[in-house]
Amino acid sequence: MTIKVFTVFGVRPEAIKMAPVITELARRPEFSVAACVTGQHRAMLDQVLRLFQIEPRYDLNIMRDRQTLPETFSRAVLGLDNIFREDRPDIILVHGDTLTTFAASLAAFFNQVPVGHVEAGLRTHHKYLPFPEEMNRKLTGALADIHFAPTLTSRDNLLCEGIKAESIYVTGNTVIDALATTVRAQYVFHDPALKELPLAGRVLLVEVHRRENWGAPMGEMCQALLDIVDDLPDVRVVFPVHLNPVVREVVMPLLSGKERIHLLDPLDTDDFHNLMAKSYLILTDSGGLQEEAPALGVPVLVMRNNTERPEAVQAGTVVVVGTSRQGIVEQTKRLLKSTEAYLAMQNAVNPYGDGQASRRVAEGLLHYFGRRDERPVEWVV
Repeated sequence: MTIKVFTVFGVRPEAIKMAPVITELARRPEFSVAACVTGQHRAMLDQVLRLFQIEPRYDLNIMRDRQTLPETFSRAVLGLDNIFREDRPDIILVHGDTLTTFAASLAAFFNQVPVGHVEAGLRTHHKYLPFPEEMNRKLTGALADIHFAPTLTSRDNLLCEGIKAESIYVTGNTVIDALATTVRAQYVFHDPALKELPLAGRVLLVEVHRRENWGAPMGEMCQALLDIVDDLPDVRVVFPVHLNPVVREVVMPLLSGKERIHLLDPLDTDDFHNLMAKSYLILTDSGGLQEEAPALGVPVLVMRNNTERPEAVQAGTVVVVGTSRQGIVEQTKRLLKSTEAYLAMQNAVNPYGDGQASRRVAEGLLHYFGRRDERPVEWVV
């Protein structure tokens, strides 16, 4: 009998990182795989589904304007509980740290369905940073039966929390698998606004959205960008602005109409990945970009006060610069003015994988279900 796997996700980053897992499982005769999406972020999720040709079996479409965390969570739990009760999988796979991840894990627990957690074990060890992601992943870790940790550091975090070693598989990060399918040397952008942008000079790609940075911290980030552009005439900022109105209410008034600052709507995944590859430097509060950009040789400045991805900091591909205007400006100018400092980051080894993480996930599932005697060989930098 085939192993019936439901992959559950709700936002764009999850979908990007789950897509190669779905592809890998679908090509193996041991698995029957179906996608269940919550639609936690609607438009941005749908683009990824189209790009990777994923047709969900179930779509809860839970997104509402200015939805609160409890409302989002309750709609996801109720909808997924119904699905798991009526169409029972052998295991569900969830990804990372979203409300969908935790909701799906809890709904599976209520139905005594095993949970596999892809990208397990990331920790800041701070309850509210990032919020609510840190607790989403910790609570998911408590419910999961199999943990697909991207790195040895993530594995060690799980071991410190009492997770049994035999339930942890170190795989690398599946986003490296995804990049191999989206980034191309002769790529032509299809977003009209991006096509018209002059990408000469040094492009600073900016992406911010974190809930804990809403309001004053995001204002500091915008002021920092103005300072950087004013001081360095060869620098151009490209800033796809998140659709969340709370983000746009800060960013648009401060940065609209400013010379060499280009505000775009969110880009399709393939456009965004290829823009990353052409960028000189990335400033972000995102988690996933800390993994993606180093694979492309692009240094990352993280506009947060901590990171759940310390491997990137240790490897030298990422620097955490905080959220103050002064700190962001100082660290950005340091890289833009020092060739030595820039090259040290650009040439550092990416600690997040070799493009084989999805294969290791599939082999880990086969091992868990007794279809394979050997554990998959772990990813080690």
